[in-house]
Amino acid sequence: MVTEKSQHPGFYAIIVMLIIMSVGPIAIMLINSFKLDVDIISGSTGLLFMPTIQNYETALCDILPYELDHLDYCALKFGGAFINSLIIALVSTVLTLIIGCMAAYALVRFKFFGRDTASATTLMVRMVPPAVLLVPVFGLWNNEFCIDKASWLGSLIRETFGGRGDVCLAGTHSGIIIIYVAMNLPFVIWILQSFIVQVPRQLEEAARMDGASPFQVFFKVVLPLIKPGLAAAAIFTFRIAWNEYLLASALSDRDTKTVPILIVNNMSEFNVEWGVIMATGMLLAIPPIIFTLFASRQIITGMTAGAVKG
Repeated sequence: MVTEKSQHPGFYAIIVMLIIMSVGPIAIMLINSFKLDVDIISGSTGLLFMPTIQNYETALCDILPYELDHLDYCALKFGGAFINSLIIALVSTVLTLIIGCMAAYALVRFKFFGRDTASATTLMVRMVPPAVLLVPVFGLWNNEFCIDKASWLGSLIRETFGGRGDVCLAGTHSGIIIIYVAMNLPFVIWILQSFIVQVPRQLEEAARMDGASPFQVFFKVVLPLIKPGLAAAAIFTFRIAWNEYLLASALSDRDTKTVPILIVNNMSEFNVEWGVIMATGMLLAIPPIIFTLFASRQIITGMTAGAVKG
């Protein structure tokens, strides 16, 4: 009789330590989000405290249907920042996947001059830190890519949407989305290339013999087979766009700021509302978790598709 060899106790100790390091900060943030600032600062109550939703009410004061007794003025516009983050993250993710999967397919299947150089350059571009792009992008978005206010188009846009100066990409959703697409596109192309390479050419040739056009081959044959890669790339792109702070802080204005900017702006030299920060942090973490769970199901579905024969 062969007995299974038991793991060393140190192995389980490392696993427990890693779990505590991963779950611990989230648990602390969740607990403190239901505490008042006086309880958080004192640190003496521990787990024995009277929970309150006051921090969440303060964070969501601009979208709640009732007035708050403890708040005279709603300075934290979380609802608007949440919508901005959702629009920017979803649109940039969709655009990055559309452009990235087509570019990856072209680099894998088509032969043209400089293909290997372009394929290697895609990953090298992603290695550039976002901080390096901050100054040149800020200058381009505020000066070069602007529509003169005296032109007919600039005048029409100002009359429709408001504003006094030139119409520029800085301070708009489009400006932030474009830089996020450009920042995440190289890595998405690199990920999807490894999935497209594994798609047998015979399937595409069989579809062409059946009369399928190149677009039908791409959308009906290739894309369903690389669904796990698309899901993994979507998770990566959405999380980066949702949590990014540096570029968004420079390119956004009062109407387009995202939730990470809102959290940082809630901290000042003389006052730090720890309870509200913890509550907004928990609210900030919900959409990426939901998006990751949904996309992960697509990864599992794609990996198990065709595994069982009838």
